Amino acid sequence: MAATMLIPALIDLKAGSRDWLVFVQAAGLTAVLCWLTSLATHQPEIRFTPRLGFLLIVALWLSAAVFGALPFIFSPLPISIIKAFFESMSGITATGATVLTGLDRMPRGILLWRSMLCWFGGLGFIGLGLLLLPSLRVGGIQLLHMESSDKSEKILPRIHQIATGIVLAYVSLTLICTILYFVAGMGMFDAINHGMTTVATAGFSTHDSSLGFYAHNRAILIIATVFMILGALPFVLYIKAAMPQRRVSMSDPQVTLFFIIIVSFSAILAAGLMLETGIGLVDAIIAATFNLVSVITTTGFATEDYTLWGAEALGIFFLVTFIGSCSGSTSGGIKINRLIILWQMASASLTRLILPNAIVKMRYGKSEITDEVAQSALLFIFLYMASLVAGATVLAMLGNDLGTAFTGALTALSNVGPGFGETIGPAGNFSTIGDPSLLVLSYLMLAGRLEIVTVVILFTRRFWTR
Repeated sequence: MAATMLIPALIDLKAGSRDWLVFVQAAGLTAVLCWLTSLATHQPEIRFTPRLGFLLIVALWLSAAVFGALPFIFSPLPISIIKAFFESMSGITATGATVLTGLDRMPRGILLWRSMLCWFGGLGFIGLGLLLLPSLRVGGIQLLHMESSDKSEKILPRIHQIATGIVLAYVSLTLICTILYFVAGMGMFDAINHGMTTVATAGFSTHDSSLGFYAHNRAILIIATVFMILGALPFVLYIKAAMPQRRVSMSDPQVTLFFIIIVSFSAILAAGLMLETGIGLVDAIIAATFNLVSVITTTGFATEDYTLWGAEALGIFFLVTFIGSCSGSTSGGIKINRLIILWQMASASLTRLILPNAIVKMRYGKSEITDEVAQSALLFIFLYMASLVAGATVLAMLGNDLGTAFTGALTALSNVGPGFGETIGPAGNFSTIGDPSLLVLSYLMLAGRLEIVTVVILFTRRFWTR
């Protein structure tokens, strides 16, 4: 992070802005503190345990958010330390909620740093989800481990090869998206920023009106829709796609259901838009699909206030905020694979009620759903709902209206970005939310990004006792 802070410093230096000093100072402080930490914790051997793994994951994400906030704190922006931390946490968790206004006039270094935080966060979560969380048996991410990482079903022989494949896929998608944005009419700076935040499904923009700034450009909205979808697919599929011998095993039930949801809900929204506003078929399809994909992939881009499209549209957007996208992607939410597991469990339970002696096996694709995976999915969904209720309650107690409190907690926990209503809806932001509420939302963003269990387990007594 210290090294990458020099990139926006160079951008500001070239533009003649004195803000380049902000990033040099932040980079220097980050480098010194990390070097001292490295010296203080250096040991010849470290025995890795699940307990250390949980603590390390949370510590890494918190550290990234703290150091990522330094450029905001050192900058001349009228922003408190808590708001700077919130903005950094929103970026590093690829949430996309912002407390900043006047983005169109903001120094380019700060804008680029926000996008870089999102990009690093998206890449970090893919690596975390595919490589580390399965070994710790955290949440429904085990299902991905069962599908593609067992010894009998290894995609590549060594874990660093899988990591390399993921990084290559992520970087390639970002480069292609950036180039297409530029060709479609974006300036190069905007194309780079939006390329990073689109593939990371984060949603930070260089404009207050988000991609509504380009609402007149159909090509840009179509490109954004396609790459938000690509960022919301399991990145393991891209590795398989590059290996001819693995293409036969690319089918994934969650991907199939993901596309069914997008097509069916987009059709309903487009039909409603045509009836309500009288716009043309093509524009209705583009607007409906773009905004739906933005929410279900937890990206958070917006071209307009879709909460004004009517009660049916509001219900659909509210539902897909819970659902999220595919496991093993940059997206948040409950994840579709867990919903498939939940459906299989409900179906199996109902079958046993009708046929008590029947042997019913729960399956995800070609693999059997083990009791451990099923229990993890149930645990996640329970903790998700409990965290949502607790977070909304605390936010309401801090003086936020009930709608802002509930949808704010929901959008933070699902890492979506915009909530619902006038204050934090697609046409607003979090700049008017108080600092105590922003701390609560920051916790919820961290918990949602790290599969909730990883964070909640640190609050149990047994974790700290042998």
